[in-house]
Amino acid sequence: MTPTTPTATGSVLAGVPAGLGLRVRPFRDASDYEAMATLESLANVHDGIPWLPTAEAIKAEYDGADGLDPRADIAVVENADGLVAVAVTERTVRDRVPNYDLWGYVHPDHRRLGIGSALFEHNLARIAVRVPAEDPVGAVLLRAHAEEGQTGHEILLETHGFNPIRQFLLMRRAGFEGIPDAPLPAGLELRPVAADQHRRIWEAECEAFQDHWGAHTFTEHDFDVTFGRSALDTSLWTVAWDGDEVAGVAQGWIWREENATLGIERGWLEKISVRRPWRQRGLGRALTAAGLARLRDAGMSEAMLGVDAQNPTGALGLYERLGFEVEQRMIAYQRSFDRAPTSTP
Repeated sequence: MTPTTPTATGSVLAGVPAGLGLRVRPFRDASDYEAMATLESLANVHDGIPWLPTAEAIKAEYDGADGLDPRADIAVVENADGLVAVAVTERTVRDRVPNYDLWGYVHPDHRRLGIGSALFEHNLARIAVRVPAEDPVGAVLLRAHAEEGQTGHEILLETHGFNPIRQFLLMRRAGFEGIPDAPLPAGLELRPVAADQHRRIWEAECEAFQDHWGAHTFTEHDFDVTFGRSALDTSLWTVAWDGDEVAGVAQGWIWREENATLGIERGWLEKISVRRPWRQRGLGRALTAAGLARLRDAGMSEAMLGVDAQNPTGALGLYERLGFEVEQRMIAYQRSFDRAPTSTP
């Protein structure tokens, strides 16, 4: 592997014809986020991926993230007209094992030129530097994903030893007709979300999601990202209480800028969680149905959510029974990090 080490002013991207006029450089400052959002949105529209990130959302995710230093872990490729590609690496701890996630995107007009392959090599080289410094011993996993239809990316992953390990589904409910009457289990009630409850609600969600595949260690940054978004409207959330205990949560979100760009009125149920003591009692169904009703009452015309196809709590079947249909699939890929052999004196 021949890593490209970008300088502040940019360097030639290894493996890409020099005549294209492309330079790779590190993330510079917050002004890059706007161009990154525009680029990723163009790529997503071209690939049929139904979400469009904003500069605010990307900045919130990346700034202060525990496993990502933008100036070291983001590389951008540009020409005289602006950004044409981005590559990112991030460290997370999942199921108590360090994972290094790597991803990127290329402008639709600059594909099939070797840029994606070169940035993939760049990401692997960056991880090869990070692992000895941050995780010098023990197992380490590398993780990436490919959306349905991204055949070239799937081939790239498999060529580099990544194996498909999990399927995730994006599900859509077209309209809100026939939302079932799904009463809460006895003794539970829905209450409006107050600001002084944010921490307790978040901690309950963190606990519930620890049972899911690939559960990661939640950090204070995750809390800040959730409750610091300008789009936050907790009147769209359904939170079930059992006395002083949070039993389950369904987060409702409306991304109005994205809707305006796409010409739709879509609401999202971003996270639906039920804590162990309240499972198998119909609470997940009640929360989802109530969340759908709130999106309907907010003027939306459809709803979407994501689910692990192998979710052990039966979430996929629940959502299908509530009128959701599979819109798109995403495959998670994984491989072990191969450490350089140590020499013995």
